[in-house]
Amino acid sequence: MGEAKRRKESLGENYGKEPTIAPWFPVTKTQSQKFVQWTSTGAWAGIALLVVAWIVVRFVGPAAGWWQAN
Repeated sequence: MGEAKRRKESLGENYGKEPTIAPWFPVTKTQSQKFVQWTSTGAWAGIALLVVAWIVVRFVGPAAGWWQAN
């Protein structure tokens, strides 16, 4: 008997299903990797928006105020 058949017999109905992170936590490893990818992308987007907001407040705001005062 081949290794795949042995594994299929030993796992039963769980054969071919992706394993979860922990038995009590119903999230698969692929789902956790996608979550980390999305949160990392979101964090970098937030950092970029923070830099843009800082540039607007620091440079554009005072420049616009100076032009209106003259």
